[in-house]
Amino acid sequence: MRILVVDDEPDLCEILCFNLESEGFETERAYSAEAALALMGQGQRFDLILLDVMMEQVSGYDMARQLRESGDNTPIIFLTARDAEVDQLEGFSAGADDYITKPFSFPTVLARIRAVLKRTASSEGQPDNEQVIHCGSIEVDLQRKAVSVDGQPIALTRKEFLILVLLMQHPGEHFHRQQIIEKVWDDDAYVGDRSVDVHIARLRKKLGRFADSIVNHSGFGYTFVLSAKQ
Repeated sequence: MRILVVDDEPDLCEILCFNLESEGFETERAYSAEAALALMGQGQRFDLILLDVMMEQVSGYDMARQLRESGDNTPIIFLTARDAEVDQLEGFSAGADDYITKPFSFPTVLARIRAVLKRTASSEGQPDNEQVIHCGSIEVDLQRKAVSVDGQPIALTRKEFLILVLLMQHPGEHFHRQQIIEKVWDDDAYVGDRSVDVHIARLRKKLGRFADSIVNHSGFGYTFVLSAKQ
């Protein structure tokens, strides 16, 4: 497993990389978002990114957005001193898989890394008997992790993808926010009901004319319903 550590504090990078390598991970360091993006642009691939938020020029949030918009779903864990709820919501909205506030202990970071990697491996191990889901003109390829609407590919974050798959695999079935959190996020990840709403709002926007297919029935939860006109 290769982990990219992105932080403008060289000492913190060194400490994290030393401890991760002691646990058997391969690591790479980048002291800015620009350097990290350049590494990935050269074809280097990582199983997870530990990403600082507050960096000069390109912030961690902006880097995450660039990756997600390009279709790169490498898991991202933000490491940041910004601990307000609005900051955490922005992090998840940008495509984060988890969000850890500074100061933190390495055992906590390690546990969260393993949880995200386990969740990623689980989401990729879909059964072979249903590799493509079709609902109207929406097509979800579970193996390629690709989604298209009316034949046009759309870029989803991994959380958005997992929410869409959950709802489309159970059309007409309602899921409360807590059920979605349990199925899409890991139990130890900081996430509240508002984060679910943010992800679904972004997902609806990307679905275009199918936005209304994701319905929130008060008291029952979210469900996927494809109307006859669609």
